[in-house]
Amino acid sequence: MELHTKAVIFIGELRKSLRALGIGVVAVTVSIFFLTPDLLRLVQNHLAEQLYFFSVAGPFLAHVKLAAFAALYVLMPWMMTVFWRALGKPFGVEGGQLFFFVLFTALLFYAGTLFCYFVTLPFGINFLLGFGSEQLKPVISVSRFVNFVTLFVLAFGAIFELPVFMVFLARVGVCPRAVFEKNRRYALLLIAILAALLTPTPDIVNMLLMGGPLYLLYESGIVILRLMRVQ
Repeated sequence: MELHTKAVIFIGELRKSLRALGIGVVAVTVSIFFLTPDLLRLVQNHLAEQLYFFSVAGPFLAHVKLAAFAALYVLMPWMMTVFWRALGKPFGVEGGQLFFFVLFTALLFYAGTLFCYFVTLPFGINFLLGFGSEQLKPVISVSRFVNFVTLFVLAFGAIFELPVFMVFLARVGVCPRAVFEKNRRYALLLIAILAALLTPTPDIVNMLLMGGPLYLLYESGIVILRLMRVQ
């Protein structure tokens, strides 16, 4: 089956669930919206001090964004099920293998988000706010704060899924295990670039906090492929 045909099948399968998924995201967003004051207070106490707003609609929009992020976070297993079911259709991945991809994608996503929230973001925010002084006081917009936190949490969750996609690419023959093994130096370079772009600060500590685990995940993907005897 040609790649174009597989792409058409994937998109077709994905469309079947998009409507239900969209309705679910909206419904959960509306439900969580009423809890966002407590949720924002929890995040603010962990990562920041006083927050401000500079437009009439600022606080409302910040709560909407936070509710939408929380909905995506809660519904991630369902979203991964829809994604892998559609992606597995043209490649013949189903049953136990499909369950494996859904389960470990969701687990690694949550592991990445928790690592970002409890380790990387506190370091990054403290570093950035450390440039303040008596003459330079931080005034943090609630809208920008919510954007900043949700962006990096989602980014870390996404990149932590690397081993699962490595296994999938090797399993379907798109990228054999030997390619991952022979191109470690290029993978390390790409990881360094991603760490520089996605970490909240440019200092070496925060880059290592992201790049180190990501490279370990890359190596773990190779180990998993060897254990599964996938070429």
